[in-house]
Amino acid sequence: MRTLIARILALLALLAMCPTGAFAQITPAPSGAATICGSPVPPPANLPPAGSGPVVYMLAPCFAVQGNVPIVEPQTYLYYIQLRPSQPSMNIWVPYNDATEEVMKQDFKRLWDTNFLDDLSIDVQDYTFSNGVIGKLVTYNMEERERVKTVNYEGVKRIGDRAKVDERLRAQSIELRIDSLADANTIRRIEGVLREMMAEKGYTNALVSHKVTTLAGGPKLVNVTFTVTEGPKIKIRTVDFIGNVAKSDGTLKKKLKENKPKTLLSMFTGGGTYQETKYEQDADLVQTYYRNEGYVRARVGQPELRTIEDSKDGKTRWIELRIPVTEGPRYKVGDFAFDGNTVVKAEALRPLFKVESGEWYNEKRVRDGLVKAREIYGGGGYMEFTGAPDLKPKNDGLPTETDASVPAALLAADADPIDPTVDVTMRLQEGKQYFVNRIFFTGNTTTRDNVIRREVRLVEGGLFNTEALKFSVR
Repeated sequence: MRTLIARILALLALLAMCPTGAFAQITPAPSGAATICGSPVPPPANLPPAGSGPVVYMLAPCFAVQGNVPIVEPQTYLYYIQLRPSQPSMNIWVPYNDATEEVMKQDFKRLWDTNFLDDLSIDVQDYTFSNGVIGKLVTYNMEERERVKTVNYEGVKRIGDRAKVDERLRAQSIELRIDSLADANTIRRIEGVLREMMAEKGYTNALVSHKVTTLAGGPKLVNVTFTVTEGPKIKIRTVDFIGNVAKSDGTLKKKLKENKPKTLLSMFTGGGTYQETKYEQDADLVQTYYRNEGYVRARVGQPELRTIEDSKDGKTRWIELRIPVTEGPRYKVGDFAFDGNTVVKAEALRPLFKVESGEWYNEKRVRDGLVKAREIYGGGGYMEFTGAPDLKPKNDGLPTETDASVPAALLAADADPIDPTVDVTMRLQEGKQYFVNRIFFTGNTTTRDNVIRREVRLVEGGLFNTEALKFSVR
């Protein structure tokens, strides 16, 4: 009896291995000898009571698509299965009714949510006992998802060895481990990382593809190979700014860090290679320069690449990089105010910001003032202090915007500025005041704690002072 129960549990364990994507329509099997997974159904040790309704006689999983060899341990799937078959040897009979089918559907949903399985169909056949009672044979036709056995990279010599690829993938929390599921989304993300790495080396037109190959030695084992085709390397011959009037192309080119024209000094200073992934960084540098010059509404758009020529060997493509710029008016400082400060008064904060009304707006001076304000607040225990300028341009003939963002089309339109000024409000968040609880030292093996503690300008139980901490570390 115990052996029979063990066999039934083993069957259920295998049952749990069925993927549940869709609950298939349950239909009786065609007439003929009853089979389950291709094998004849044996008669039971005992018969159900005569005249009773249908019962769940047997459950069985089938893995015909993968040679009837499952990969996942049966106990893993059994955890999600609640449906149980009858136990004829013990005269325990499980009725087959609407409630039973509902249990099956819920089991299938749980199994499908495991993401282990790729396909499922469910067949329910009728088996007629010798006393006329109907027994249900529930068959789970399953196909598990493929498992990754090896991962290869081809054509990646331009971006380094495999270790560099793996390092970048880990940095972005992407992992395609050996014996893990072959996940299509993960594969697409890896392709994106490879394109990004190639673009950083100037191969913006690089093609990245993958191939999944079935391996011998077991069912559903595959090799995933990523192939990178370089294409021509994109080199910048000239950079042309479109729409700039107040500032020359030469001035703006000097603000670029990565996407600069190739010169004789490029091998020392960088530049010459178009790096699409770093363009936003260069655009921010140009826009920051404009804001430091008072152009608070300056915008730098997406670049246009114009091919000039390809090298004879086809390995290099020379381009002209055209960068659209919208300058907008130049603004002087109007009102300068503070908001959100309760600990330090505005009169004490104002001298920190070397920005005077009537002068051209300079965002660097505003940021420098914030650094000094952070030092004052940090010295008073407010280590979470943050702040940012809120700009309100006016008198420029343009629509009023609270965040200084106006569509480029309006900025480029003819306007009649009277006296463009920008009101600056420093929005401050002071945070909570902190005190020192305990001070610990780690890593000191030759110097005692009390010796180091003499150099620390913080006291346990006293006010936390970020500037004193910096001085102590120095």
